[in-house]
Amino acid sequence: MPLNTTETAKSLIHNLYNHPMSGDEIESRSMAIIDELADRGRFTDEQWLVAQRLVHTTADFGLLDSLRFSEDAVSVAVAALRAGSPIYVDSNMIRSGLSLARLKAVNPEYSADRILCHVADADVASQAKDSGLPRSLFAVRKAAAHLDGAIAAFGNAPVALLELNRMIVEDNIRPAVVIGMPVGFVHVIESKEELMSLDAPYIALAGRRGGSPLAVSVIHALCSAALSRSAA
Repeated sequence: MPLNTTETAKSLIHNLYNHPMSGDEIESRSMAIIDELADRGRFTDEQWLVAQRLVHTTADFGLLDSLRFSEDAVSVAVAALRAGSPIYVDSNMIRSGLSLARLKAVNPEYSADRILCHVADADVASQAKDSGLPRSLFAVRKAAAHLDGAIAAFGNAPVALLELNRMIVEDNIRPAVVIGMPVGFVHVIESKEELMSLDAPYIALAGRRGGSPLAVSVIHALCSAALSRSAA
């Protein structure tokens, strides 16, 4: 039905003008809605911080059925953040999305230099061209000296996760925790399944779904878990 031309049309934003809510209040209300709608029974309180943040990022409750944690994964990840351990990421999208303010709230020593991503490095690109293999494989190899005790986050490149899996098995590399959430159709499922079969702490999303924003949200949730422990 056409608008009554004798009335002044108003945009929906006026509802917010009349009943103001800050960004923090909107996020808090969103988390409360997630708590109301989700079945959190199989998650510990700290695991729920991660699960809740994933749903907040995607509005997809179906992700909860695919979310996997190794025993004590959140605890070891929180310890790594508190220690200011390096964070290796498989894409510059993750690197750009991570909040230094959140990281610094956990450990003031965090800086952009502690978030490592080599996928766009010239030497990595050259090796990939010469070999016919993806850049992500050589990017994670380049970071090998910094991966022991690090947080390694994968949201984009299953080949990079496969290579890290190999490094764990064959080179005795020992990350503090691996966030395994690459997205896609080739090498994706097997990269996650192999990770979850290894003796290494992980937070993973089984199946094909994933993505850089999800990897970011996990690290931010782990920051929240670290701060919650500090406040306790």
